[in-house]
Amino acid sequence: MAVRSSATAEDSKVASWAGELETYLNVSQKNLIPSVIKCWSSLFTSRAIFYRFEKKLHKKPVSVAVVVQQMVQSEVSGITFTVHPVTNDYDQMVIEAGLGLGEALVSGQVTLGTYIILKKDYSLLDVNVSEQKIAIVKALKGNIEKKLSAKVGGRQKLTGKQIVELAKICSGIEKHDKHPQDIEWALVKNKFYITQSRPISTL
Repeated sequence: MAVRSSATAEDSKVASWAGELETYLNVSQKNLIPSVIKCWSSLFTSRAIFYRFEKKLHKKPVSVAVVVQQMVQSEVSGITFTVHPVTNDYDQMVIEAGLGLGEALVSGQVTLGTYIILKKDYSLLDVNVSEQKIAIVKALKGNIEKKLSAKVGGRQKLTGKQIVELAKICSGIEKHDKHPQDIEWALVKNKFYITQSRPISTL
C-alpha cells in the first residue's frame, strides 16, 4: 500500500504543501498503523509548522486525513504541469518522467526527461532526454536505490503515443477542476494511474 497525506489547508491555489508532509510507499499490513501515525503526525513537524507561518495559515485550523492507496509499482512515473511552470504559458503543458517510483522524482534525487506539449492539438514542441543514474524500486524489505546503466537511464522514458495519451488525461483533469494542475502519475504495463492532483500555486 501507499500511505499519503491530505490536509485541509494543503493543495490550495495559494499553498501546495508539496513534500511538506510524509508519504510512505510499499507499506505492508505489519507496518501500516505505524505509517499512518507517522504520516498524520508529520503535520506537526517544525518544517510543516514553519510552512504554515510562511503561507499565513498558522491562525487557521488545520487537520490531516491519511489516505491508504493501492501501491502502484511504476515502471515510469512523473509529474505533469498543465500550464508551463516556468513561462506560465497556458497553451503549453509540461510532462516530466523518470524510471521507477515517483519518490525519487519529487525529492529531486534524479534528473527527469522533459516533454513540452502544445495543448490545442497535443503536438510535441520539445523533448529533453536526460540520463537517469538511479531508480527507486521495491525490494524484499522496503525500497532500494537501483543503479541504472547509461543505456537504460539514457533512453526516452515515454513513447510519443504515451505522451499524447497522458496529456489528454491531464487536460481532462484540468477541465474538471477548472484550474491548472500539478499532477503526479505512474505507468505500469502501458496503463496510466493518477496518484495525486493539486492546483498549481505559483501562477
